[in-house]
Amino acid sequence: MNLEGLPYTVTSMQIEDVPAVTAIERVVFTMPWSANAFTYELRNNPSSEYLVLWYLPWAHKLQGAKGLLRSVRRLLKSARNDFALLGYGGFWMMLEEAHICTLAVQPEWRGRGLGELLLASLIERALERKAELITLEARASNLTAQSLYSKYGFKTVGRRKGYYSDNGEDALIMTTDPIASSEYQRRYHELADALQKRLLALPDLPPPVEQSQRTP
Repeated sequence: MNLEGLPYTVTSMQIEDVPAVTAIERVVFTMPWSANAFTYELRNNPSSEYLVLWYLPWAHKLQGAKGLLRSVRRLLKSARNDFALLGYGGFWMMLEEAHICTLAVQPEWRGRGLGELLLASLIERALERKAELITLEARASNLTAQSLYSKYGFKTVGRRKGYYSDNGEDALIMTTDPIASSEYQRRYHELADALQKRLLALPDLPPPVEQSQRTP
């Protein structure tokens, strides 16, 4: 996904990101993962892939520059910047499938296409890791999430009864067609281009003063 000109950047999650990620987790999810769970995933699960989304108004000046990630992290360490971490997502590689296990955006920043930006980034990373298909579970009541996933070619292929232990809600099992196919890639790039134009058209929003936030 081309982030040129945008005040956002997407990087691989690092151990130092875990406190900000778990702060979002506690606000967004009724059954949040612990900091230890994320730390274990990052250190001990080679099949996992986690990304974080940053609001960095100066990031577009560095896009494409050598050492972008190094520059981002050096500047983030210069002050308390938890507020700059807007969301995150991750998947587990299961043979030829990438299974999206989490996707979350700070509630104050929803409605700006950032969940879609994370999803598009996860699809690209899954392709880089040679995934053939992408799967996920979505709450049966979460029509907003289902609409986003359907937009990117996820189709409902099954249902897990009582999957969510907090309220006994069913989960819909959703999966894509082969993501490396020319048809899927054509549609993906159309959507990514449209998303970039949408994000470029939005006015910059100052970072929220307070933190919070997670979600599929």
